[in-house]
Amino acid sequence: MSSEQLGVKQGKLAPCPDKPNCVSSQSTSEKNGMEPISYNGTAEDALTKLKSILTNRDRTKVVEADTHYIRAEETSKLMKFVDDIEFYVDTAGEHIHFRSASRKGYSDFGVNKKRMEEIKEAFEK
Repeated sequence: MSSEQLGVKQGKLAPCPDKPNCVSSQSTSEKNGMEPISYNGTAEDALTKLKSILTNRDRTKVVEADTHYIRAEETSKLMKFVDDIEFYVDTAGEHIHFRSASRKGYSDFGVNKKRMEEIKEAFEK
């Protein structure tokens, strides 16, 4: 997916394709869906914490950030594949929606789900 297709449109992140290499908190599909990240406090504090977690991950760089949205890229260690990671802070619901997807291929062997579980765990500490 090109970076022009990423981002938040009408409160929604791009849907996952019909492939097992994407997870999203806004997906209703069992294979692609995950629960959003809950937060307390301000959206600004939540984004600051999230940016800190992302910048401390190996091979991850934040490429776009504003008051309600972060986009990052994570490069695989061996094959150098790039995955897109997005976060959207829903202030009304006090949770952070996310989407993590491989740019290429069909299966990711659970890499995107594992990544988001790690980020959620780090955020909840």
